[in-house]
Amino acid sequence: MCHAVFSFAVNSDSPDLKQTASPYVFEATALKKDFDDGQVQALRGVDFKIADGEFLAIVGPSGSGKTTLLQILGALDRPSTGTLKYKGQSLLDLPDPASYRAHEIGFVFQAFHLLPTFTAVENVEIPMFEDHTSRVERKARAIELLRSVELEQRVNHFPAKLSGGERQRVAIARSLANSPSVLLADEPTGNLDSASAKHVLDLLTSLHRDRRMTLILVTHDMSVAGRASRALQMRDGRVVFDGDPATISGHN
Repeated sequence: MCHAVFSFAVNSDSPDLKQTASPYVFEATALKKDFDDGQVQALRGVDFKIADGEFLAIVGPSGSGKTTLLQILGALDRPSTGTLKYKGQSLLDLPDPASYRAHEIGFVFQAFHLLPTFTAVENVEIPMFEDHTSRVERKARAIELLRSVELEQRVNHFPAKLSGGERQRVAIARSLANSPSVLLADEPTGNLDSASAKHVLDLLTSLHRDRRMTLILVTHDMSVAGRASRALQMRDGRVVFDGDPATISGHN
């Protein structure tokens, strides 16, 4: 698979941009995030490294800082202090965070975030508008992506006519529209029944394997985290465990 190539030093419209070689997709040092003038400490000095192509689960109870951390990795938010590198370059010094999100990151959210007045294929096309591809090319790629998530028979259905599992698969297809290097999934099975959740997890696992993507998945469910090769357990804004998810149970 050929990923979009991106550099923070130049405009993302350039066809051939240089990347800094690094074995790590993300490197975080002493990340802190405060809200309400420091009264709420969402992250309290977080350190980690994530290798290229890794499947990492970020686990912990509600309020532990999981989603805040994921939003910072996706440049949807900034830490109060600390350093964060993406492929060897400072993520916090991006000249254009929107371009980074559009070309390097795919997002999958618990609530799907599909536009209700757009069909499945139209929802998948949305991220491609920035790349100035033709309407025919956009639709063909969107249909191909929907086929890859087993929804080729539902391309012209509106979200209201789809099940929860189908909506999430449309959202996953949309997240792949610009061939991102990293997929960030925030509680992707949180709104699904057990059968649909298994289907979505099987799909994410196969996408990680087949496309060799870096997959970072936030969850409070250890059965979901067990699909990952590594887990970060968070509590009160800190990483309290980093290792095999199979050994996380009962860790203090």
